[in-house]
Amino acid sequence: MSEEQSVQSTPSPSSQQPQRIVVVPAKSVGLAIFLGVFFGPIGLLYSSVTGAIVMFIVNIVALVATLGFGLFLTWPICGVWAAVAAKSYNEKLLAGQRQY
Repeated sequence: MSEEQSVQSTPSPSSQQPQRIVVVPAKSVGLAIFLGVFFGPIGLLYSSVTGAIVMFIVNIVALVATLGFGLFLTWPICGVWAAVAAKSYNEKLLAGQRQY
């Protein structure tokens, strides 16, 4: 009788749920810098949507307030922000904190 009880307590292979693995690609820091420097806030969308919205508003204000000369300062900031955002994304992904 003890054998019957042990057989009944083990689950059958068909009752177990299959394990699902989701593969999320890392973001390229080099590509993020390229897009941020050459396309500004539009390129920043690759690594940070929030950053792109913020820098788009900052660029509009800088464009109007300085007749366009402020973009020489704000445009490269997009490249730096993009690099930091892509690196942060990759670190969180590798640490297992990023779940999708």
